[in-house]
Amino acid sequence: MIKNRKITHYIDLLVVLTQKEMKVRYKSSYLGYAWSILQPISFALVFFVAFKIVMRIQMDNYTLFLLTGLFPWQNLSNSLLTAPMVFVGNSSIIKKVFFPRNLLVTAAIMSDMIHFLLALPVLVAFMLLSGQTPDILAWLYGVPLLIILQFLIQYGIGIAIASVNLFFRDMERLTTIAMTMLFYCTPIIYPISMVPEKYRYLIALNPLAPIMVSWRELLLNGTLDLGMAGISLAYGLMFLTLGTLLFRRLSWKFAEVL
Repeated sequence: MIKNRKITHYIDLLVVLTQKEMKVRYKSSYLGYAWSILQPISFALVFFVAFKIVMRIQMDNYTLFLLTGLFPWQNLSNSLLTAPMVFVGNSSIIKKVFFPRNLLVTAAIMSDMIHFLLALPVLVAFMLLSGQTPDILAWLYGVPLLIILQFLIQYGIGIAIASVNLFFRDMERLTTIAMTMLFYCTPIIYPISMVPEKYRYLIALNPLAPIMVSWRELLLNGTLDLGMAGISLAYGLMFLTLGTLLFRRLSWKFAEVL
């Protein structure tokens, strides 16, 4: 009974922290939630002009191709880019109240997940306008599965970055550089088929590429690439283990360094 009450307490706390993350994000913002949609759409417009009009990439429905990659990427990218400041930004809470500190990372990820789910109807509208009907049945089982796999990756990397940043404050800048490099090394604005075959195996070495490929296959074609999903699971479990071990080793010093 006591254990169940404790779990319920943590769930309630997670809900409150997630609500706080969403309110802080849109504080003094007039457009609010619309920013989570405008950002990938604006990027898609820029890349469409650069690659489709200027460089003349031969691909049908290139705008839709871009959006099915940019929407999931924004979800993952936002979580990792904000991870360095999760503990620093909540220093007052950490110093005054005892609670599982990792819930702060979980709440930040949940906030981005909610925005991603709310953006899916917009993606559906773009698909219908492009003359393509989304495979809703495939989405019903594929979206929850990929969200779980992506959460493992986001949480594992995020909690490691947030923990290390308390002791090495350059992590925020290093994370920004790393995410910029990984964006162009991940098949988001180009298909895997454009990568020379002799280098294609390197895609699997990019920890963010398999989950992004899985998202595009599901959203665009209604299929789930089990091979890529399996690689994503392996990466997720690895990052979850390493991130949790690092957090446990450093967390006892958090209040001291904040």
